[in-house]
Amino acid sequence: MARAVGVGGIFLKAQDPKALSAWYAKHFGISKADETSLFFDGPSAAGMTVFAHFPRDTEYFGPGAQQVPQHAMVNLRVDNLDEMLAQLAAAGVSIDPKRDDYTYGRFAWIVDPEGNRVELWELPATPAA
Repeated sequence: MARAVGVGGIFLKAQDPKALSAWYAKHFGISKADETSLFFDGPSAAGMTVFAHFPRDTEYFGPGAQQVPQHAMVNLRVDNLDEMLAQLAAAGVSIDPKRDDYTYGRFAWIVDPEGNRVELWELPATPAA
């Protein structure tokens, strides 16, 4: 049986795709593929995950309104949540004071320049059983 093996990409519409992509590259250290596309270079078995921003009037998503942006949130895994939050705070990024800690990781939330809520997730030092 064929199966999905991972997420190939996250594609979001943006008021200013170039500026929003540059913001994510700067604040999260995500590699830039071009002016509006970023990528995470994972293990060869997982392949690559693309994170790209498109103009709001793009036809790439097909006709009609998309439900996902209105009913979803991007979650970024980070290697050090406390350090990441300190860097973002120093850069004036809006940070939700709420924090959640579970056996499967620690969580915090920020808001990007276009008002999107983004979840940050630090995996636990030892995986949950």
